[in-house]
Amino acid sequence: MIDSNSELSREVIIVNELGLHARSAAKIAALANHSKASIWLKKGKERADASSILDILTLACEKGSKITIRIENKADADILAAITELVEGGFKEPADLK
Repeated sequence: MIDSNSELSREVIIVNELGLHARSAAKIAALANHSKASIWLKKGKERADASSILDILTLACEKGSKITIRIENKADADILAAITELVEGGFKEPADLK
């Protein structure tokens, strides 16, 4: 059972034109794979394991989609911040792809 006091989450909006596609999902998964506990992405009622590119892609997030990033361990707060920055920064893609 997860102690709800140990969970943290952030809500972000997908800002790049291509949405959350394979390349951007791979960037999220690479960060999530360094976590001490599970990291989840949620869009509406759908939830995806942030360490799985395929799982992330099942969320079908186009530009403007609102997602929640949830960590299960406060020790992963730096990863939560990094994923948040990545999403809010358009996945560090060139301006013509944002």
